[in-house]
Amino acid sequence: MSLPEIISRIATAEKAAGRNIGSTQLLAVSKVQPNERVLNVLGQGHRIFGENKVQESQGKWPMFRESFPDAIVHLIGPLQTNKVKQAVQLFDAIHTLDRLKLANKLAAEIQLQGKSPDIFIQINTGEEEQKAGAIPSNADQFISDCLALDLPIKGLMVIPPINEEPSLHFALLRKIALRNGLTGLSMGMSSDFESAIALGATHIRIGSAIFGARDYS
Repeated sequence: MSLPEIISRIATAEKAAGRNIGSTQLLAVSKVQPNERVLNVLGQGHRIFGENKVQESQGKWPMFRESFPDAIVHLIGPLQTNKVKQAVQLFDAIHTLDRLKLANKLAAEIQLQGKSPDIFIQINTGEEEQKAGAIPSNADQFISDCLALDLPIKGLMVIPPINEEPSLHFALLRKIALRNGLTGLSMGMSSDFESAIALGATHIRIGSAIFGARDYS
């Protein structure tokens, strides 16, 4: 798929769901992608990107922003507490707040720097042991604890289990968000973003469909 094709499919899905065209933000996931591919997408006019690692992002986005100062970068991978300072400096949004220790660290760093990325809380809707995020039965309390720290919680994020119907997890995420007064829903990737949009996704994450296959060698 090309970037224009994906944007067209997003608009079609929004229209089918009775949503405003443009109400879903497309995060072009640029992790592990060669610089020329990222620059190509920037050159096509796209400005919102997703990255998985703080260190990798530090190595390229300050440089890219010299030519594209309006670029917006979201952290969609796990955040270690020892990388919080750099993350607050670099990212416009963090999608992976998953534990109270990290919440406290983010709150302290935001106060120090006087700036803040938008924060999304990761929910482990499948209750998978190997996956980060608050489980649904603990989600309300964790959201409340984070809000009590004056963190700018914009919404929730989910990565559904690989072998389960994603729409069930999207619907659960929306239910948790609604009852906690949150409007942001970071959910949906290349294979299921239209289903996510139908269930209210405000941010979808698409990588290789835009940039091409990643080379991890």
